[in-house]
Amino acid sequence: MGLINKMMEYVFGKQLAAETIRYIIVGGMTTLVNFGMFELLYHVLGIQVTVSNVTAIAVSILFAYFANKFVVFRRRSDSFRDLMGEFGKFIGSRLFTMALEVGVVELFYNVIGIDARLGKIAAQILVIVANYLISKLIVFKKTPPPDDEKS
Repeated sequence: MGLINKMMEYVFGKQLAAETIRYIIVGGMTTLVNFGMFELLYHVLGIQVTVSNVTAIAVSILFAYFANKFVVFRRRSDSFRDLMGEFGKFIGSRLFTMALEVGVVELFYNVIGIDARLGKIAAQILVIVANYLISKLIVFKKTPPPDDEKS
């Protein structure tokens, strides 16, 4: 029970509340980029649904990296190596959630026969939660300062 109480205190703490609000706003913007690109490619330009979806996701991933790094988690990289490591983890995690999203859209559209937009909405719910947890716990994880910097 103590672990659950500590988690609740952390979740409702001021710092996390502000971070969560920033994540929700940036996530909403990222979702708009994703949906906007999908609508443009699929419905306006008539590009095949999977190609449109993968392209929309890729564009939104790039947007999400910069927005999450600088706005949500407010992380700065100490070196180019750190930046590339972080970017690699971010891209890897987003490729994982992209596969999840594509699978859900394909399931809705090609297997169940439901409109691709409904699949996209269902997928976004899963992806948003997964992306936050992965970003918070793995990609933009705050590391404690080395022992010689602690006071």
